[in-house]
Amino acid sequence: MAQLLPLASLLLGVAFLLLGSGLLGTLLAVRGGIVGFDCQTLGIIGSMYFVGFLAGTYLGPMMLRRVGHVRAFAFFTVAIACATLLHELVASAWVWSLLRLITGMAMVGLYTTIESWLNSHAAPEQRSRIFASYMAVNLGSLALAQQLLHWSDPGQHVLFSVAALCICAAVMPVAATRLAQPHVEDVHSIGLKTLYDRAPVACAAALLSGFSQGAFWGLGAVWAHTIELGTSGVAWFMTMAIVGGALFQWPIGQLTNHLDRGHVISVVALAAALLSGGLLFATDYGLGAVLVVTLLYGGFAFALYPLAVARMMDRLDRREIISGCGSLLLLHGIGAAIGPIIAGSLMLHVGPPSLPAWFAGIEILLAAVAWQLSRRAPADIAHQTNFTPMMRTSPSAIEILDPEHEAGAAR
Repeated sequence: MAQLLPLASLLLGVAFLLLGSGLLGTLLAVRGGIVGFDCQTLGIIGSMYFVGFLAGTYLGPMMLRRVGHVRAFAFFTVAIACATLLHELVASAWVWSLLRLITGMAMVGLYTTIESWLNSHAAPEQRSRIFASYMAVNLGSLALAQQLLHWSDPGQHVLFSVAALCICAAVMPVAATRLAQPHVEDVHSIGLKTLYDRAPVACAAALLSGFSQGAFWGLGAVWAHTIELGTSGVAWFMTMAIVGGALFQWPIGQLTNHLDRGHVISVVALAAALLSGGLLFATDYGLGAVLVVTLLYGGFAFALYPLAVARMMDRLDRREIISGCGSLLLLHGIGAAIGPIIAGSLMLHVGPPSLPAWFAGIEILLAAVAWQLSRRAPADIAHQTNFTPMMRTSPSAIEILDPEHEAGAAR
């Protein structure tokens, strides 16, 4: 525990950051409906965040090398805080799209900053504990952020101010840290074709889960607002999905340590698809039923990308894992950028039920593809890596659990 205390300032900064950014994402969905944006427009706005996220994967490390970790963290944080307040000042779809692009770029820059910092100061024997603490802070802060929606009327300015204050507060513990700033190494991704040849199931799971998860983050709150769950219902809908994602990853992951992960991905995707369909019927039984189904859906759907990463780690050489994670994140980001656009268009022309139907369709496709690809390349279960619960952040996250470090420690 004593070895974790020096990193507490970084984790506290992450907590404040995700409280603000988590609130902002849900607030924009609700506020967008209030100001008259249709579902297709909100889908495009949500998509731009993931476009920015992809761009930031390449631009973030450049900023780190140029100005260092503390200044980069401050720069990215101020960019997000300014963007947060500008949403309130300029209610234009084009402006919001640009601001979400900037926010996505800055967020992945912040993830890269924090994760490379954690990695450089993580003792080999503490890596698993540090990574678990980091993921707990991520998911816990995102879940708590949704409840901040109760603070005030989403149609007023207060919640934008609260989000901006939380984001600004993230700078203080990081700027005050006495931890030395690490050197940023260049990491080159292996080609997508090579990655697909080695780990086709992981590639399919990353891409297709991006199609569904991007639509969830971009339009999930829009759907909840459209079916008239109310502000409180929207907050609890998003919270329950995140809590489910946090609770289910560990038991699902432990199960995959003893089974073919390709087949498990197929079964988990099929379960998520069935629960997506359940959302269509749960609305007839009130908010409680919707929240229960949402908890279960989040538990299965949020596990798909971590399972893809685990499958990738099973199939690559240790020296290729970090670069492979970058390529996998690229595939996931491409899907996440496209998903909200298509799903938003469906919601506009077909209606709100088309969003759960979109989730179900994508996840059924993933289940079929993963099962077929797994039959072609059975897993060597005895040599599978241990599953680690995680969420999509930056390629630097996997460095905290880099097997090379652990192997070195063992020697």
